[in-house]
Amino acid sequence: MSNEVDMGKLELFLNKVVGDVGAALSAALVVVGDRLGLYKALAKDGPLTSAELAKRTETAERYCREWLNSQAAGGYVTYDAASGRYTLPPEQAMALADETSPAFVPGLFQVTQACWDGIEKTEGSFRTGGGTAWGDQHPCLFEGTERFFRSGYIGNLVSAWIPALEGVKEKLERGGKVADVGCGLGASTIIMAKAFPRSTFVGFDSHAASIETARKRAKEAGVADRVTFEVAKATEYPGTGYDLVAHFDCLHDMEDPIGAAQHVRRTLAKDGTWMIVEPFSEDRTEANFNPVGRVFYSASTMLCVPHSLSCKGPALGAQAGEARLRDVIVSGGGFSKMRRATQTPFNLVLEARL
Repeated sequence: MSNEVDMGKLELFLNKVVGDVGAALSAALVVVGDRLGLYKALAKDGPLTSAELAKRTETAERYCREWLNSQAAGGYVTYDAASGRYTLPPEQAMALADETSPAFVPGLFQVTQACWDGIEKTEGSFRTGGGTAWGDQHPCLFEGTERFFRSGYIGNLVSAWIPALEGVKEKLERGGKVADVGCGLGASTIIMAKAFPRSTFVGFDSHAASIETARKRAKEAGVADRVTFEVAKATEYPGTGYDLVAHFDCLHDMEDPIGAAQHVRRTLAKDGTWMIVEPFSEDRTEANFNPVGRVFYSASTMLCVPHSLSCKGPALGAQAGEARLRDVIVSGGGFSKMRRATQTPFNLVLEARL
């Protein structure tokens, strides 16, 4: 084996490093721009100079100028040298300034912020083999996760995912009973409740602070009469006869995914459906070596695997893949049927029945 360095390949790799470092540094500025309302101001009133943006957002012009130039260098905004004004193009505005957009992404940057905050914890886990529970991560993780996944739910949950399940849409239109397990701040629960006013919904999560926030959001959304939220583990949540049990982007995190599957089987109605939404993953490891897989493997290393290992779980990870999930659902959970109902570039949507 030759150890001779190919200088051309080294140069290409160093260029990649520069791009990655630039992305990492500017990611912090996306969080800042989101929190200060800079993107929303550009979307509403742009094109703007740095002074105009600072005035509209009650921030300091010198910081706005540097922030805008960073955004322009990264292609997030455009710059007109003649007027000195910066524009947030409509596509970027949809992704960065519209909370109701199915492409809204600032939450993903908040998740990234939580990963950076947890570096020392992750380093310790590498040394000990232990982990960090979800609830012990930086609080920005909870809001960031909800905001990021909510975009996918807005774009897909009611329009594509539920209709892909056999007979579920019709059942919920008539009036069904739904459990949303691992509901976090309640985005998925509330979206379903708005779409199916004849059905009732219960959201369960083991993180008490998230449940408290979910209850407030249900009231704000005007669905608190049909939606309740309770603190409960996935293996212990109360109730039976659910027409639909849903796990959104959480089964792979759990300390006891097989126990969770078995509990779903105990709580479903005889003709009920279990919907499992998981990060998209191919079964072959090397097939996930792409930009989406890079995001999921990285987040899994920092967040998903640590939570499961903190409870001595199997640490399925965010790239578990359909075959491994089938082992959990069918072999471990005792379900007789499981199929891939649909998918997106970011999610697998699985349907399991008794």
